[in-house]
Amino acid sequence: AEALVRWQHPERGTVLPAEFIPLAEDSGLILRLGRWVLETACAQLAAWAADPQRAHLSIAVNVSARQFRHEDFVAEVLDVLARSGANPARLELELTESSLVIDVDKVAAKMDALKARGVGFALDDFGTGYSSLAYLKRLPLEQLKIDRSFVRDILIDPNDAAIARMIIVLAENLGLDVVAEGVESEEQRVFLAQQGCRTYQGNLFSRPLPVAEFETFLANARCS
Repeated sequence: AEALVRWQHPERGTVLPAEFIPLAEDSGLILRLGRWVLETACAQLAAWAADPQRAHLSIAVNVSARQFRHEDFVAEVLDVLARSGANPARLELELTESSLVIDVDKVAAKMDALKARGVGFALDDFGTGYSSLAYLKRLPLEQLKIDRSFVRDILIDPNDAAIARMIIVLAENLGLDVVAEGVESEEQRVFLAQQGCRTYQGNLFSRPLPVAEFETFLANARCS
C-alpha cells in the first residue's frame, strides 16, 4: 500500500495534493504534515501487525525533499517507529530525485542509518527529474518507480515505451525492483509485463481508498 494524503476541506470537499503540497513546501508546513503522515502510516502498520491476515502488508510513504534534508530526519523517523511499535521492515520511504540533488555522501549516510534499522527506500517518479546513474549505484535503494507520465501513453508513444523499457532493464541490472505507476488498462499492464515489469499501481486494480475500504478490498480479493 502507499499512503496518499488528501485534504478534506469543509467547503471545497476533497482537495488533491497537487493543489496543497506546493503551498506546504513553500510555507514550511510540509515538515509537520510529513511527520503526521509518517505517524499515521506507522500506527496503521502496528495495527495490521496484530492481524494475521494483514501482518504482511507494507506501507510506502512519500518524503518531500525539504523533509528529507532536515537535519533531524533520521532521528524523527526512528522516534516515530519506536513510539508506534511498527516494524521498520514494513515501512518504505519514497524519495524523489530532487531529494538527492545535494551532497550524495550525506544522502547516503541518512539512508544507510535507516536501512540498518530495516527501513526500505524507493526512488519515485524516476526519469522525470535530475536523473543520474551515479547516485543509483551509490545509494541503498531497493525500488525504482516508473512515473505515470511514461505509462499513460506507453502504447502509442514510442518514446515513452522506450523509456519504460530502459528503466525496467536498468532496475534489473542494478538488482532493484521496479513498479509502474498509473496503470489504467489491461493493455498497459500486459505491455509492461512483457518488458519484465511485474508490479503495478493504478486504477486498473483500484482507485485510492480510505483504510476501511482498502481492508474490505483486500478481504474480497482473498475470497475471489
